[in-house]
Amino acid sequence: MNVDVRIQQSVLAGLARRPASIEAGPFLIGIDPGTPSPWINYATPRPGETITAGDVRLLADVFREKRRKPRLEYVVTCAPALEPLLTDAGWIPEARRDYMTCTPGSLTGEPPGIEPLASLSEPRTDEERAALIAAQNEGFGGPAAAGAADVARMRRLQSDGGIALMAVTPDGFCVGGGEAGPQAFGVSAVVGIAVRPRFRRRGIARAVTSAITRKLFATGTDIAWLEASGPDSWRVYERVGYRAAGQRLYIGKS
Repeated sequence: MNVDVRIQQSVLAGLARRPASIEAGPFLIGIDPGTPSPWINYATPRPGETITAGDVRLLADVFREKRRKPRLEYVVTCAPALEPLLTDAGWIPEARRDYMTCTPGSLTGEPPGIEPLASLSEPRTDEERAALIAAQNEGFGGPAAAGAADVARMRRLQSDGGIALMAVTPDGFCVGGGEAGPQAFGVSAVVGIAVRPRFRRRGIARAVTSAITRKLFATGTDIAWLEASGPDSWRVYERVGYRAAGQRLYIGKS
């Protein structure tokens, strides 16, 4: 199984862990009843399966029945004929993002230290989870507060074997952090790496990424993957040991 297929299979496994996942022909839709967010409720195709225009129509119908925006994320090479079917049906590409992978062999040396500025720890209480989510939200320019559904998702991620890590100052203020999903097929996605704007360029994002990646490898993952949001984060991830590996398409329908 090549890397692209393994990444795509890991996405399928992640969507299958959603509270209300739905099979729709060759697609799997991950539905979370706690939020209408299209970044959480989306579908992906099973690699290598034949997909027809009828399958695309069915997919859109299921999303509408669930009152969710029709949306797909997938590794391009795993469904090379899919995009024309989608655009013919009125779907609009949102983004094409290169993804990066890291293996135990490409991981760089010791993780950078960020003390005394902050230390890294796993959130153990809902209050700590909310603090981490608030820092991530600020880092990504989203709403500051963490909702109950957000906290429940992080709690569920941790209970399923995923990782959440927060960077906390000596006075207990969370300045950033990140997460990684439970592994599937030896693969795990690193997501949500974020730092509050006033604490950036101090090595925190690199330290969080490095620590999460090391935890994944220590528990049996052999490929960690992520997407960079821009040149700055790309350079951070390269310094940890991540390298460009493939491309994913984000596409939706009004």
